[in-house]
Amino acid sequence: MEIDNKDLVVRMENITKKFGNFVANDGIDLDIRRGEIHSLLGENGAGKTTLMNMLYGMSSPTSGEIYINNEKKEFKDSNDAIKAGLGMVHQHFMLIEPFTVVENIVLGMEPMKGIKVDIKKAREDVIALSEKYGFKIDPDAKIQDISVGTQQKVEILKVLYRGADILIFDEPTAVLTPQEITELIDIIKNLSKEGKSIIIITHKLKEIKQMAHRCTIIRRGKKIKTVNVSDISESELADMMVGRSVHLDINKGDVRAGETILEIKNLCARDFRNVKKLDGLNLDVKAGEIHGIAGVDGNGQSELIEALTGLKVAESGSILFKGDEIINKSPREIIERGINSIPEDRQLRGLVLDFSVSENIILKNYYKDKYSKNGILNFKNIEEYATKLEDDYDIRPRNIERLAGELSGGNQQKVILAREISDDPDLLISAQPTRGLDVGAIEYIRKFLINQRNKGKAVLLISFELDEIMALSDRISVIYNGKILKTFDAKKTNESEIGLYMAGGKNEEK
Repeated sequence: MEIDNKDLVVRMENITKKFGNFVANDGIDLDIRRGEIHSLLGENGAGKTTLMNMLYGMSSPTSGEIYINNEKKEFKDSNDAIKAGLGMVHQHFMLIEPFTVVENIVLGMEPMKGIKVDIKKAREDVIALSEKYGFKIDPDAKIQDISVGTQQKVEILKVLYRGADILIFDEPTAVLTPQEITELIDIIKNLSKEGKSIIIITHKLKEIKQMAHRCTIIRRGKKIKTVNVSDISESELADMMVGRSVHLDINKGDVRAGETILEIKNLCARDFRNVKKLDGLNLDVKAGEIHGIAGVDGNGQSELIEALTGLKVAESGSILFKGDEIINKSPREIIERGINSIPEDRQLRGLVLDFSVSENIILKNYYKDKYSKNGILNFKNIEEYATKLEDDYDIRPRNIERLAGELSGGNQQKVILAREISDDPDLLISAQPTRGLDVGAIEYIRKFLINQRNKGKAVLLISFELDEIMALSDRISVIYNGKILKTFDAKKTNESEIGLYMAGGKNEEK
């Protein structure tokens, strides 16, 4: 794509941001051209979101200057940025669930008829905007009733409705299915063709190669380089991002599976709307193997995880762990038997966001003798343990008193991993373990899961990333409409065959 170098819509010059003694951004220069898709690439905690928060007026730089369309700006808040033509789609959406799509999009900028909101005009405006950009959204649907991918479209329409010409996406694919990611990439490319300038905060190299024109790499608060994406490989991007050679393809060696450690028979369960989501599911997991569950989101994966971890009462069936029935046992009983889990939603299930890092790390074990006596917490032991795990798992910044809600998404995930992995469970239920993580952390987690398997532990891997399932699993079971359709030897299948079953293209295995 040919872009006039003089046609800059954003210039950030020598931007530095300090939080006390911690330097989040250190003298960063960044320029964005009209109509380009520009990726900000970096590890979790590298300073990407901090930099964009300053561009969007959510915080002010300690030093440095920001220019929008060659005009110097000092934003007091995000409203100033919106007036200057910026919009931001956050990683965790800023939508009001009981409100409709239209109500969310026009909120704060409602068309008025006298002293009343002109909801008819608002609806017409939203439909026109939606049609212009090819979005198929029910304007009257409530946010709580639509998919995550559709919610993201609402967020995009919200910023377009406010007249944004410069759109910032913070980890836009972190919560999307593969199909929704493909659709989002098309949307972003179309926005670029319309002349919109797009900034994408991400660490997903494949997606950068698919859609970005240029990429700026940030490492530990400093700009490393800006490159033309067409001139560089994924592995070169990864090496620049992490500062060393990264290997995501792991030679895990042959499986030496042992006895069956988990056996699920005819499991049935319903969701919160009383819809049957598990319908006679059968599955077994062996010690010393990684057993992957492949499937499109919404086919019973969440209910399976909840039933296995004691968060949901199953309707019927059997769950045997090491020969003992654990169906409908309490979460604590299940944990104490040797089952730990990495939950699929780190904010909803994994963390108490208003608790500190140390409090979250000790969340499962606070009642044990080492950490409390007669109801009184032993803070010295808790702090020593939390500090060790913070170092071991590279949780940034190094501050165990920092609230979990103040950490980046990837560092929140690392807190969960530290807590769940350090117990060395016999069975690790690993749901979306690398969601929202950079390649360095993904490499680490994949190696850990392989190490668990090589130590004779069992790993149940649930992931929407089919390449992750294929890379890590020894056996792969496809879940569709609450049943396991078929279980494959990972060495004797391929993505096309698995994908066919994921789409329901084959009947249930007899």
